[in-house]
Amino acid sequence: MKTLFSFILFGEIIVIGEIMKKIKILCLIPARSGSKGIPNKNIMKFKGLPLIAWSIKHAKQSKYTNQMKIIVSTDSAKYASIAKKYGADVPFLRPKNISLDNSLDIDFFKHCVNYLKKSEGYVSDIILHLRPTSPNRKIKDLDNCLDLFITNRHTYDSLRTVTPIEGSVFKSYLIENNKLCPLFKKIKDIKEPYNECRQKLPQSYHHNGCIDIFNTRLLKKNTISGNKILPYIITDVDCIDIDNYKDLI
Repeated sequence: MKTLFSFILFGEIIVIGEIMKKIKILCLIPARSGSKGIPNKNIMKFKGLPLIAWSIKHAKQSKYTNQMKIIVSTDSAKYASIAKKYGADVPFLRPKNISLDNSLDIDFFKHCVNYLKKSEGYVSDIILHLRPTSPNRKIKDLDNCLDLFITNRHTYDSLRTVTPIEGSVFKSYLIENNKLCPLFKKIKDIKEPYNECRQKLPQSYHHNGCIDIFNTRLLKKNTISGNKILPYIITDVDCIDIDNYKDLI
């Protein structure tokens, strides 16, 4: 019985491994040129390389790199040249109207997916979103996230890396008409969580934007997360998001 179980388990591992090898991954690295906190942030030098180069490097070092199409979506010819130098494909320049401060992420995803489908007939199974502003992500975490999502992609819509929040989000307020308004008036069976001691409240998490993955088909539903989101917990050290000079230092 033990031998038979081992054989079946080994067989399942082989099947899962073959399925994972066939998954087509679109790795999309967004790099618009109009950043305000740090002008030209995405090509700012970080540990000797332009910031954008680190995400390209991470994708190329992943064990899944042979299944990836690594695309940089940018509105800048200068950024495109730098991205190509470090091994990414830049088959288009992103239109200016979806490269604004208030442009939504889903816009450049749809643009890229539609472009690749029309020009190359390429349609990915999943999309890997690597922001240039997380240059110190670990390859181990990247591969673990891909392993986890690929084996669960028929159950979950997406995966996002998250960081535990210090304190508690359940003690948060809005200020409306010069009056404090609690964001949470009840959580589970706890009334007035904003008056409760932190230790009794559920642990909350922050979406850090280090690694995001989602099924490509979600775009048809006009979402990049869906309702069933797999969490992958990482520490603050592994997911610094560079938004200003203080973060860079």
